[in-house]
Amino acid sequence: MTLEKQKQAVAEAAVEYTLKHLDFDSYLGVGTGSTCNYFIDLLAEHKGRIAGTVASSEQSAQRLRTHGIPVLDLNGVDEVQLYVDGADEVNPHLELIKGGGGALTREKIVAAVAKEFVCIVDQSKQVKHLGKFALPIEVVPMARSHVSLAIIKLGGEPVYRENVITDNGNIILDVHRLYPMVSASTLEQTLNNITGVVCNGIFANRPADTLLVSSRKGVETISAKS
Repeated sequence: MTLEKQKQAVAEAAVEYTLKHLDFDSYLGVGTGSTCNYFIDLLAEHKGRIAGTVASSEQSAQRLRTHGIPVLDLNGVDEVQLYVDGADEVNPHLELIKGGGGALTREKIVAAVAKEFVCIVDQSKQVKHLGKFALPIEVVPMARSHVSLAIIKLGGEPVYRENVITDNGNIILDVHRLYPMVSASTLEQTLNNITGVVCNGIFANRPADTLLVSSRKGVETISAKS
């Protein structure tokens, strides 16, 4: 099974999981990325099943609207029952690195609000320790140099992601040389405490609750409780 077929397979499994666990007429959080695009396209066949969605990026919001799926502002929703999103890396504790697409801040906000966070990935994203994938950090533009120097002092190597502006009007620094992240939750908090950092792409203090992972053998469901 090719990588694209694996993405499609886990997206199909995610739609099935959503239909099984999302209460009728409830709100669904929808993430960003290539796997989530498959999820959105498949979800369109069941759009009458949900009250509406909250999207983690303008890109996903536009794709949802194209399919006639309602998109609401998070401030106008009383509860997000389920949030489905991908990841760039996931460890055995279901801690994640996200933000390869630049939507990490809004993704983290929706994950924080959601009652259940379902992560959907192909097997290549599973790792023992986080950090081989460069860690995205969203930064206020005027603080770029200050944040970069602070990251260097922590042992990281920040690289400015050129020609990228987030939906929030900020820039992205991709940080290398943080592997292995032995304590991802501690590093997440340390980076967030740097003045000028809006958000970083470590999802350890709010990890996924459920992981759907596809391989050539099929799709496996892993719970954080197991």
